[in-house]
Formats: sequence, structure tokens, C-alpha cells
Amino acid sequence: MTEGTPWKHILRFALPVLAGSLLQQLYNTVDTIVVGNFSGEAALSAVGTTGSFAFLFLALATGFSAGNGVVVAQYYGAGDEKQVRANASTGILLIMGMGLLATIVGLLVSRPAYTYLVGVPDEFLELTLKYFRIYVIGLIFQFGYNIFSCILRAVGDSAATLYFLLISSVLNIILDLVFIAGFRWGVVGAAVATDIAQAGSFIAAYIYMACKYPLFRFKLKDFTWNFSLAKRTLQAGFPIALQLIIVSFGLTFIQRAVNGFGQAMTASFTVGYRIELYMNLPCSAFQTTLATYTGQNIGAGKAERVKKGARQAILMSFLLTLCISALVWLFAADIIRVFKLSEQATIYCNSHLKTIALINIILALYIPLFGVFQGTNHGGAATVVAVGALGMRVLSTYMFRYSPLFGHTIIWWNGLFGFGMGCLISWTYYLSNRWQKNAAIEK
Repeated sequence: MTEGTPWKHILRFALPVLAGSLLQQLYNTVDTIVVGNFSGEAALSAVGTTGSFAFLFLALATGFSAGNGVVVAQYYGAGDEKQVRANASTGILLIMGMGLLATIVGLLVSRPAYTYLVGVPDEFLELTLKYFRIYVIGLIFQFGYNIFSCILRAVGDSAATLYFLLISSVLNIILDLVFIAGFRWGVVGAAVATDIAQAGSFIAAYIYMACKYPLFRFKLKDFTWNFSLAKRTLQAGFPIALQLIIVSFGLTFIQRAVNGFGQAMTASFTVGYRIELYMNLPCSAFQTTLATYTGQNIGAGKAERVKKGARQAILMSFLLTLCISALVWLFAADIIRVFKLSEQATIYCNSHLKTIALINIILALYIPLFGVFQGTNHGGAATVVAVGALGMRVLSTYMFRYSPLFGHTIIWWNGLFGFGMGCLISWTYYLSNRWQKNAAIEK
């Protein structure tokens, strides 16, 4: 990524990331469709309402894995294979340890978290807990998959994650149909299918990495723990993880407001948020790509290529998001019909999708810049933006949820306030060029 036309490298790297994320969303959507069709609206609400708090654990896996990936990418760009291997080894041990700890914590706090923090209604609280407790047992596979994927992306191999997610998606879809439609296990079947699918992608990622890259061919005795290297991963990953954790808590408070409008709104939001994630795929893919692209170019001492690449990535992000949003707007009714929602939930969901199809275009204009900040050791800037944007979303939700102007529609209109603020802060920081200070790696 340090030579040639930036947009070609960026697009070539981003497309597999985008396709992989699409597969991940597809199998999450299949969960929702199968549960909605075969287990009813209460089960659908239970699976959907776990998402906001469960995202907290995904935030840790994604954030600190991405931090390790940034460090590895910088040393890879500098051509220091010894440091690449050492940082990868320590990163794997660190993230896998976090995965085990996350399972224990998740099991211990599940009931108070969903009862008091998320405010899940009594009618589907037990279903929610049943799903979540089985889901967290598989967290070690999720954490392991994330660290392997980030290491591979750090050395420029973004296509590999597509293969792993393809395996995971196919497994999940087949097992959903077997466990939920066939065995009628309901939310238990959905959780077990997810755990097995995560295990499949974890095993595939490890085998691929060990076979293709001698540099990462670790035997058990080859794994080494280095506190100073772990500290670097934690420092690079903390702003990313914190940003995602803030998103998790913000979504949790929004989910609580959603639950306050009843089961129909919860079911509607479950579907609406699933579709919303599809519209966010391009900007997230270009954020991931720019983090690696920026890290490698900073490591190679080519900071000027970062600005050119960022401009081109923003344009591609915007155009792709615009196309997806237009499709959602045009086919909203057809999309909703697949999930078998009740009449009231369908009305809510149609309004949700039509509104968010317009608002989410704003995300495409600034989220990719987070990759630039992360790749230059300025991930804290992305965290500040996340705090401001999500804080505004939560604030507007609770201010206007009972107002004559918005009422329940603030559940989706809150993005206009939050994303608008995020875009303003991101571009102000980027244009100030502060992200270029202290961007060089330690030798």
C-alpha cells in the first residue's frame, strides 16, 4: 500500500473487508429471519435486545485486536519482521485471555445488566438471558478470530477474512435452520448456532495464518509474552475499544428507550437496526482499510500519501453508501415483509428504514477518517467524536421521546443530531492536521 495509486490499493483492500462484513451481517440477519418466522415476536425481541449490551464484548475484541493490528502494520511497513512476529505473538495471548475473562464476566452480570441497565420487559427477559448466557460461552472464539483477522489485515491480506466469514456464515445459516426451524430450539438454537459458527471461523483463521505465513507459524512454545509489547497494543487499542464501548453503552440506553415503547417497537427496532448495519458497511470497511493503509505509510515515512488516500476513500464510501441507502428506501416494505412482524411493528419499521436511509449518508462522510486517526496513533480523536455523536443521540432521544414533534420517531431521528455533530468534529480535527503529530513509530 506504500506504492502506486492510493485508491486502487484502498479499493482492492476494502472490497474483501466489505464482502466479509456483508457475510457477517447476512448470518446475523438469518438469525433474525428464522427466529421471527419460527419462534415468534417475543423470541425475536429477546434476540434483538441482547445486541446492545453484547456489543460491549465485541468492542473489546475489535478494539484491542485493531490496536495490535495498527502496531503490526506500522512495523510491517517499516520492514521489521522481528517486531511484527513479537507483537503478533503477544497480541494473540492478550486478546485470547480477554476472551476468557469476558465469558466469566458476561455470565456473572447478565441478569442485573438486562434487568436494570437495558430494562428488558418481563415478558421476554428469561428468553433474553437464555440466549445471552449461551452466546457468551463462545466469546473466546470471537476474540481469537478478531486478533487473527487484524494481524492478517496488518500485512495487507484482507481477502483472507472473507474466506473465514464465508465458512462462519454458511455454518450459521445451516445450523439456524436445523436448530430453530427443525428442532424448534428457539433462542437456544440461535445462540448455539452462533457459537459453533464463531468456532468455525476461529479454526479456519488459525490454520490459514499458520499455513500461508511462516512468520506467524507459532507452536505453543513459540508464543511469548512481553509486557512492553502488550502495553503498546493496549495503548493503540484503548482509544478504539473505548470508542466502541461508548457506542455500546449509548446503544444500551437507546435500547432501553426502545423497550419502553413496548414489544412491537422492540421487534421493529431489532429488524431496523439489522438493516441499518448494512447501510454502514461501506464506511466501516473504509475505516478499517484506512487504518492499515495509514499505518503502513506512516511506517514507511510517506505521510503525504495518507491525505490523498483519505480523500479518495471518503468519496468511495459516500457513493457506495448512497447506493445502498437508495435500495433500502425503495424496497423497505419488501425487506420488512421477510421478518414476519406484526402490523404495528411493521408500521414502526417502515418509518425507521425510510428515515435512516437518508440520515446514514452522513456517516459515510466522516467515519473513514477514524482509520486515519487510528493509523497515526491518534485514536483518541475518534473516541472524542464517538462520545460527542452518541451522547447527542442519547440526549436527543430522552429529551424528545414524549414530545409532540418527534415522540417515538426520535428512536431513528436521533441520528440526525448525533451524526451531524460527529461529522463536524471529525472534519474540524482532520483539517487542523493535528493527527500528523507524533505519528511515527518507535524504533
